[in-house]
Amino acid sequence: MRVLVTGGAGFIASHLVDAYLERGDQVLVIDDLSSGSVKNLSPKAELAEISSLDDRIEKILQAFKPDLINHHAAQKSVRDSVYDPKKDANINIIGLLKMMEAAKTTSCRQVLFASSGGAIYGEQEEFPANESHATKPLSPYGISKLASEHYLRFYSESFGFRATALRYANVYGPRQDPLGEAGVIAIFCSRLLEYKPLTIYGTGEQTRDFVFVRDVVRANLSAEKQEHPFIEINIGTQKESSVLELTKNLFQISNQAENIKFEERKPGEQDRSILDISLAKTALSWSPEVQLLEGLRQTYQWFQREKTDLQSP
Repeated sequence: MRVLVTGGAGFIASHLVDAYLERGDQVLVIDDLSSGSVKNLSPKAELAEISSLDDRIEKILQAFKPDLINHHAAQKSVRDSVYDPKKDANINIIGLLKMMEAAKTTSCRQVLFASSGGAIYGEQEEFPANESHATKPLSPYGISKLASEHYLRFYSESFGFRATALRYANVYGPRQDPLGEAGVIAIFCSRLLEYKPLTIYGTGEQTRDFVFVRDVVRANLSAEKQEHPFIEINIGTQKESSVLELTKNLFQISNQAENIKFEERKPGEQDRSILDISLAKTALSWSPEVQLLEGLRQTYQWFQREKTDLQSP
């Protein structure tokens, strides 16, 4: 297949690029490298170093002739979206519309979209939340992801696209950026390796559904085969873990004494989030394989190797 991956130099999508290359696909990555990194990319992937907002997108798609578009380019921080909703909407909504308008001019009619089950439901009324749960996002990030799903439905109904919105829980794993405010596990791993305290915003009792990136890649590969014109599917573990539980596991893995600093809770964040993955099991024949403790161990060890490589002469 010829696969176009937007945001392909980023955390999740770079793992997808690896998986596509491994099965023999030809892969084009569109990424402006504002948050992604070339070091995440295999040299076997072709890179167009431009934004998904660039007017050249249409010509690039027409030249590449993709069979599949996997759209991961995004402003990914809930907190940043609260501080700058216009930037969030421009990247997440207008960026998707640019891509879909360009896709209309090609023969490609299959799109996978990285949505957010962790943000679009808002404060959950039912636990776990399935795909029919009310959508009341608390942040502009969640709003932009939900709006993008509606646009995808429009393109599916109007132009014959087969579109799948994968509503991710909190994805973690190797290559996640520890420098921003998104990705608590990456941030904690980085701070542990610097022997700094782990900062918890709020009480630490807030919970999330943490899913390992390798499982997310498997879900994307399975989603290519589903036949619905448009469908939203939760991708998580259906297990709830608190931030305090995370810290205890990571202190254990790193063989460090507990060292936690508490600060005021940030706006736009939920108290609890856990996804029902029944539909993923039936529609995609998919379920997660990596348990949290093992995923945390693999992630911490990757950060350890990265730090060692940086310090090597």
